[in-house]
Amino acid sequence: MQDNQLVLIDQVIAERQEARAVALPEATAFEVFACECALADEDLSAEEVEAGVVGGGGDGAIDGVYVLLGDTLLAEDSDIFQEDFKASQVAKGTSLRLILVQAKRETSFTETAIDLATSSTRRLLNLGEDEDDLAEYYSRDLIARLTLFRTALQKLATRHPKVQIKFVYATRGRTSEINTRVKLKARDLEVDFSNAAAGGEGSVEFLGGAELWERAGRQPSYTLQLSYKESATSGTSHVALVSLRDYFNFLTDENNGLRRHIFDWNVRDYQGDVEVNKEIADSLDSASSPEFWWLNNGITIICSRATIIGKTYSLDDVQIVNGLQSSHTIHRYLSSAPADHPAFGRSVLVRILVTEDPATRDLVIRATNRQTSVPAASLRATDDIQRSIETYFSGNGWYYDRRKNYYRNIGKSPERIVSIPLLAQAVMAMGLSQPHNSRARPSSLLKRDEDYQKIFSSKVPLAVYLWLAKAQREIDGFLLTEGAGTTPQERNNLRFHLAMLAAMRLHGRKVYAPQQLAKIADEDTSVADADLPFLLGELRDAYYEFGDMHGYSDDKSAKGSEFVEYLFNRISNNDN
Repeated sequence: MQDNQLVLIDQVIAERQEARAVALPEATAFEVFACECALADEDLSAEEVEAGVVGGGGDGAIDGVYVLLGDTLLAEDSDIFQEDFKASQVAKGTSLRLILVQAKRETSFTETAIDLATSSTRRLLNLGEDEDDLAEYYSRDLIARLTLFRTALQKLATRHPKVQIKFVYATRGRTSEINTRVKLKARDLEVDFSNAAAGGEGSVEFLGGAELWERAGRQPSYTLQLSYKESATSGTSHVALVSLRDYFNFLTDENNGLRRHIFDWNVRDYQGDVEVNKEIADSLDSASSPEFWWLNNGITIICSRATIIGKTYSLDDVQIVNGLQSSHTIHRYLSSAPADHPAFGRSVLVRILVTEDPATRDLVIRATNRQTSVPAASLRATDDIQRSIETYFSGNGWYYDRRKNYYRNIGKSPERIVSIPLLAQAVMAMGLSQPHNSRARPSSLLKRDEDYQKIFSSKVPLAVYLWLAKAQREIDGFLLTEGAGTTPQERNNLRFHLAMLAAMRLHGRKVYAPQQLAKIADEDTSVADADLPFLLGELRDAYYEFGDMHGYSDDKSAKGSEFVEYLFNRISNNDN
């Protein structure tokens, strides 16, 4: 059966390659696939997975790096890395996880791979190692990804995070045939990881052909059971009192973790050790506390169908759209509580609203979150323009991930799924000629109203949004080809600058507004018509020339408006 699984894996990878505007090198395609499988339970988007792939020269035998604080994937512009960040914003004991992936197309698991990973991680996880010294051994891209973990660990020292480091070794081999020496070296690596931080936990996981195939087909369950004490029904919707024990079981997956996918439509993430969550935890802890539902606003669940058998609901396509703070706090507290803790016998009020109408769902999401302080950017996904873009993409064989991972969970090709952040970066780079903002603010680009209104406007034809998404995907694919010959750091720093130059060349002049690309979009002009190899050569020359001239690091050049201005002037002079 193993051979059949390998054939099926190859078929899946081949289908994904065909869906790409530019096929990836064979080794890179397998690395992306393996990283997706290694992170199958993390609810990351396809773009987030690809962004963590660092394979290539100087990778230290590490092909993927991912850092998660709680359930949130960290990026270089995450709040924790900002100057005004305070450690008290993160709850004590919050998990800080580092997931490393090594992916090899060979059909065995070798000692050499473990040895190389051990050597690399001992240096990379040593907080005393200087980044410039590390650069003598490893690529800047790998160092940058590990720096997210190193910096977060130092910033959160006073909060005593629960540090977990995991190494996933994926091949096309059989895990049943791993020899004893490989297993022993893996145990030694686990010890190294555990010693990397006080109280740390280290683990090594092997994924062979069978495991990769199982992970590739894994999808979150959207039909869940919820038992209740008492209920009232109006039409097809319900209000129920649910014991905290039953609600805890509803929230918990088979690995005793939180079912994160049922919060995908919630407008904000867990806020950590803020006052309201402390009060919720205190009410759970106190033996003399009144009934939980007296003190709590309750939970709002949207689903596509609800049926009742006995005193148990069977809910399809479950999404918790209000009550994320309460749910996270309940799960965190009761996960470590003894089975006879009195809190398990208390109740929470749950509203179950049955609807399949997207507009109605969005109204409920907005209405149930208006009573709390929610940043405007958090409600973006429910805007009319976002739903219009989603509808237009779908009608043209592409999928706009307005609700994170919705399309991946229903089996759509990851290569045709575009997230809100990626589209925003593409618009900023090609439609507004500000690639430095796209590069410097990958996860915070939509926080400011003025930026959002420039990027997403009803004045911009929907065809332009689709063209920009396709163009950025094609440019990203081109940069991964052997012909482009780019390093991971060059790809990370220059992808949006190259996109800007391509749009400018196709348009004939600098682009100040996305609407200017309407004719190109209507004609569905391929971005390859801009002669990407030539533009990349010009861009590289300017990039390194500018850095040498000012003594800037590669990252600083890419993130600053000065380089963009220099690039415009250089190109204008070359044209004259």
